[in-house]
Amino acid sequence: MVPDDWYSHSDIFTRLQKRSGHDTILVQLADIINRTKPGGLVILDSVTDIAGQAQVPATWQNLTGFLRGLQRISKQRGITTYLLLSRGILESSQEKEISEIADAVLLFRWEETSGARRQRVMYFEKFRGVMPHLEERDLVKFAVRISTTSGFEVSNIRVII
Repeated sequence: MVPDDWYSHSDIFTRLQKRSGHDTILVQLADIINRTKPGGLVILDSVTDIAGQAQVPATWQNLTGFLRGLQRISKQRGITTYLLLSRGILESSQEKEISEIADAVLLFRWEETSGARRQRVMYFEKFRGVMPHLEERDLVKFAVRISTTSGFEVSNIRVII
């Protein structure tokens, strides 16, 4: 289900012949991605809904193939793509397969702190190209803040010795 024009340079007539009768959600998403300007932002809310409907092996392969193609075309066009996936809906192996396709995986959860205070925690489970640098410097926890003026700020870095 990866659009041909993401990989090949065949003429539009050939591509339209291949697509006829295949008006699926993946084709519709591909059309939206194709209309996205270079340097744009795409947020798919939610991949959980799409993946939940792809329980048949052939359909699952179409979805993962589409996501691999999406990763490739996003890099080529400089598009930032966020995929939202809720934990516990899909099988663990399917969650892992989707996370292996992604360049970065951020997880959010609630954590109990001292004094029975709950705090929302975000951490990187995977961040291709960055994680080895954090691990070699033993950077374990750091506070972040997201604001409209400063963007993504990292502060209060704690090193575990």
